This record gives sequence, structure tokens and C-alpha cells, in this order.
Amino acid sequence: MITRIHGKLVRLEDEFCVLSAPPFEYQILVPDFTRRQLQMQMDQEVSLHTLHFIEGNSSQGSRLIPRLIGFTSEVEREFFELFCSVGGLGVKKALRGMVRPVQDIARSIEQQDVNSLKTLPGIGGKTAEKIIAELRRKMAKFALMMPTETTEDGDIVRDIADEVYQILVTLGWNESDARRMLDAAVEEKQSYRDVDELLQVVWEKNNAS
Repeated sequence: MITRIHGKLVRLEDEFCVLSAPPFEYQILVPDFTRRQLQMQMDQEVSLHTLHFIEGNSSQGSRLIPRLIGFTSEVEREFFELFCSVGGLGVKKALRGMVRPVQDIARSIEQQDVNSLKTLPGIGGKTAEKIIAELRRKMAKFALMMPTETTEDGDIVRDIADEVYQILVTLGWNESDARRMLDAAVEEKQSYRDVDELLQVVWEKNNAS
């Protein structure tokens, strides 16, 4: 299975991109929020974390076509796998629905915000309720996503907020308190260089409260 492709972005359409990794070119389906991330990277080297699915239904005699779906980080790919696992949603509807950043959708799910989820293309009220029922307790990691550290070639190294969240839980804070402390730090400053900088702000704000 192909789990990551690094190549030159040579084409970008509404629903897919094409990466050139000689001697091959790969057509990769991308959700709208990923497409927007790629818009400024035409003719540049990019890396996409990918997963496969088979389009078609053999029981109905239709042609089976292998497809690749791409994301700019592993955590986005992980969220998508959870999202499309919801009964009645599926891969194609999940792809169409992911027009907002993962952290925004995850927060809507975690906060049980049906109205927010209903604004996603193809997601009605009943589907939104089902998404919340099946995923609400699995969203803390994704709701805390922030800008990540990257290497010079654009590889995503880690999600800073998620690391700090795991540290807080390991040190004994419960999930809701860890989330509250991180939210307060994010309100203070939207971007942090590394784990130590974010953790320092968390400590300072917690001790001041």
C-alpha cells in the first residue's frame, strides 16, 4: 500500500491533484481544505500522506477502480479514516464534506454542534447526529491541532499542541482540564515555535489562575 508520495505538484483541480514522481505521475483525490493548502505550491515539491479505496461495486457488476486520497499530514489522514467510518457516510461523502480544517470539524463534533456540521456539503441533520454519537469521544487530539513544525523540505514533524496535551495527561491532568489549559494558551498566542514554548505558556497561565 502506498502511504506517502513525494513529488512535484503539476496539476490541481477541484477534486484531485497530480504529483510527478518520475517515472510515474499520480492522480490523488484531495478534500477541499487540502486543495486550498496546495494552491500556492504549484510546480513545487510536496509530500502527501495517502490511503487507498476501491471505487465501484463488484456485486452490481460495475468497474472497480483503485483510488488514492491525499492529505498534508498523518493526523489529517487519521481523522479522515475515522470520519468516513461513520455508518452511512462513506469515503466519497466524507471527501465532499471536508471543506473546513480538521480542527474545526473536530471541535464541532466534540462540542456536539449539529448546526455547524450541517453546513458541511452533503451532511444533513441525521448524519450530523450520527457523526457526533460515534466520534465525539475520539476528537480531543484533532480539536487541539495547531500549526506544526516542518523541515526544510516541507515534511511535517509533529503537532505541537498534541504533544503538549499528551504531556499534561501523562502528568495527571484529566482530558477536559488539559484541553482548557491549552485553549487558554492558544488564546494568548496562535502560533508556537516548539513544545517547550507552548508548555511554558500553559504553566504560566495555569499558575496565574
